[in-house]
Amino acid sequence: MKYTEILKQLRNNRGLNKKDIAGLLNISQSCCDKYETGLKALPIKHIVTLCKFYNVSSNYIMGLPDNLEYPKK
Repeated sequence: MKYTEILKQLRNNRGLNKKDIAGLLNISQSCCDKYETGLKALPIKHIVTLCKFYNVSSNYIMGLPDNLEYPKK
């Protein structure tokens, strides 16, 4: 699943609207919409805020597995 879909799902599952999330991130509702549609890249500072708010990992929001293994040299 794309991170844009995950953002929307997290918001909808908690009964929130874009205005609520815009207030949390201190951004305009239009900017929030651009993050959810992928028209604008989501800054790391907002990813961190959303992770804390939703109590999920950044990997979850980005659609990555939590148990990523990095190549060994």
